[in-house]
Parts: sequence; C-alpha cells; structure tokens
Amino acid sequence: MPGLLARVYVTPKRGILDPQGKAVEQSLRALGFAEVSDVTVGKYVEMRLGETPRETADARVRQMCEQLLANGVIEDYRVELVGERG
Repeated sequence: MPGLLARVYVTPKRGILDPQGKAVEQSLRALGFAEVSDVTVGKYVEMRLGETPRETADARVRQMCEQLLANGVIEDYRVELVGERG
C-alpha cells in the first residue's frame, strides 16, 4: 500500500523517574554487562498513513501524540515519516 509510514518514539523526559529503565539496567549489569548505564525504556508506534500529504501527515501524527500516544507531562516524542506517496 503506497503512502507514508510514521514511526513514533516515546521516551520519558529527562529527569523523570524511569523505574522500568532502572530495572533493565540493573538486570543487564547482573548478567555481566557492566558497561551499561542510563537505560531508558519507552514506546515505539508504527502506522501507515495512506495517501496523506507529508505536511498534513506530520501535523496529524503530532496531534495523535499530544492527544493519545504520549503523556506530555512526563514523556517526549519524536516522529519520523518514511517513504513517499506513489
């Protein structure tokens, strides 16, 4: 199906407690991966946007993030649009 693919990365804001990231970091260290530090665990969302123009798609995906996909108080998000219509 032609169109744009949106990739959304949601991560805790800097300075926000990330207990899941801390648990993963401690577990990796316990398994012998001593070089690991500052682990952050987030969410990855991927969606196809069909025949939406790039500018519209970017704005719409940002609206989706602000309304549902990310909690703006404690999370940051980054959007990537991949592919071209056609």
